[in-house]
Amino acid sequence: MFSNREATGNGEREVRFSKMHGAGNDYIYINGFEPFPEDLPELSKEVSDRHKGIGSDGLIAVLPSEKADFRMRMFNADGSEAEMCGNGIRCVGKFVFDKGLTDKTEVSVETLAGIKILKLHVDGGKVHSVTVDMGEPVFIPERIPALSASPEIRLSEPETVNGTTYRITAVSMGNPHAVVFVDEITDHQVLVDGPVLEVSPIFPKRANIEFAEVLDRSHIRMRVWERGSGETLACGTGACATAVAAVLNNLADREVTLHLLGGDLHIRWDKATNHVMMTGPAAFVCDGVFYRP
Repeated sequence: MFSNREATGNGEREVRFSKMHGAGNDYIYINGFEPFPEDLPELSKEVSDRHKGIGSDGLIAVLPSEKADFRMRMFNADGSEAEMCGNGIRCVGKFVFDKGLTDKTEVSVETLAGIKILKLHVDGGKVHSVTVDMGEPVFIPERIPALSASPEIRLSEPETVNGTTYRITAVSMGNPHAVVFVDEITDHQVLVDGPVLEVSPIFPKRANIEFAEVLDRSHIRMRVWERGSGETLACGTGACATAVAAVLNNLADREVTLHLLGGDLHIRWDKATNHVMMTGPAAFVCDGVFYRP
C-alpha cells in the first residue's frame, strides 16, 4: 500500500500516484485512504500537463464513502470537477481490487452522478475489464442541462458553428453530452468546431461533444472533444450517450460496439430496465512519485 506524505529537507511535496487508462483515456489516481493533497483541482492541472507534469486527461481520487464501497472524485485536465467518467470509473474498479482495497468482484462507487455498480472481470488475480451499470440516460433538457426548442428532448436539433450546421442530440449520462452524427468524421469537426460547441450558450455547464459515424446498426466510429480536457482517445460516458442517441435517431440497435481512437467499448441499452451497460478495458500503466514545487 502506498501513501501520500510531505517530503523533508528539500521543500518539495511528494504525491504518490498510479497511472491507468481505459481505452487510452488516461488518468492519474491517488489513494484517498491515506493522507492526500486538499487542492485537487490545482493538482489535476499540474499532473495532467504532458510536458511539465506526468501527462494525463485528468486526476481521480479514490476515497472512502458512507454510501457505497468507495467514492470517486474526478477532475479534468483544466482542474474542473466532472460528475462522472466512464473510462475512469472502470479503472477505479481495477485500482481497488488490484491494490487490495477489496476482494469483491462487484463493487459500488459513489460519484457526483450517483452510485454506480461495477462488475470486475478478473484473470490471473488482476482486473482486465469492467462492466459498469451507468444508470438511465436523461433527455429532459433542463436536467442535462441543455437549452432546447422542445421541453422534452433535444433530438437532432440544428446548431450552426463556423458556418456549418450540425444536428445535435443532447443526452446526459450523469454529465452533459452533445452527439452529432456525420457521414465522415474530420479533424476540423473535432478540433475546430468541437471546442466551440463545448462552450455554446445552449449548454449552461458546457458539454462533451461526440462526432459519430454509423458503420452499421451494431458498429459506430466516434471521436470526442471532452469538456475541460480537449480531444481524448476515449470517453465512456460519451460512448454511452452516442449509443443512446443512435437508438433515438433510429440509426442503431440497442447493443453496439463503439470504435474509439483508443480502443473499443461495448454498450448495451437495456429495454427492460432502461439502464445503459458499458463494458471495456482497464489497464495499469505505472506507479510513481510526483514532486510538487
